[in-house]
Amino acid sequence: MPILMVASLWIIHTIFVVFKINPSYYALVPRRVSGLDGILTSPLLHSDWGHLFNNSFPLLIAGSIMYFFYRKASMPAIIIIYLLTGLAVWIFGHHGYHIGASGVAYGMVSFIFWSGIFRRNVESIILALIVVLLYSGMIVGIFPDEPGISWESHLFGAIMGLLTAIIFSGVDLPDNESLEEDSEEKELFFAPDIFDKTKQQREQERRAELARKREEWIRRNLPDQE
Repeated sequence: MPILMVASLWIIHTIFVVFKINPSYYALVPRRVSGLDGILTSPLLHSDWGHLFNNSFPLLIAGSIMYFFYRKASMPAIIIIYLLTGLAVWIFGHHGYHIGASGVAYGMVSFIFWSGIFRRNVESIILALIVVLLYSGMIVGIFPDEPGISWESHLFGAIMGLLTAIIFSGVDLPDNESLEEDSEEKELFFAPDIFDKTKQQREQERRAELARKREEWIRRNLPDQE
């Protein structure tokens, strides 16, 4: 799924380049009814090959992490990030043409990071650390420091990633669920109530079991006395 998602962006950009289609025709234009359809189309478009290349790797890596480790939450979270980021940019963004999937990429990276904070299990924390190591430099992109860059898409994408991480924080990881199901079917190594008994009680039960086994051995191996 992540590969298909990124591949579709490259196919779309190739079509636009070959047929010399201006992507601004399908861009998101804030507070204009004519630019409202850009909520759906603008993340699919890029200004040049460098723009597309820079967005492809975060989408591929973050998408793979979400798809394989947050399988139940991944698609609903990406849809929410996709739509609400565009809607927020349309309402609050500066006037101009907004295109590119960077807002979605910011949302996916933000989702993975905040999921590690909210879930607090080993896998989620490790995944959060991975995206921090790989994409900590993306924090700069949420500030209006470079002209021609839709920093609002980055900012609102990060916010929507936080929002979806909160919404889906109760959705367990598939691996955790399968481990729980397997553990119910397998025989336990310790008795379920072993920690509910005192040391003295366990010693008494051990002696009683030894005495019972001794009596059984005597009955089987010694002749009856008359």
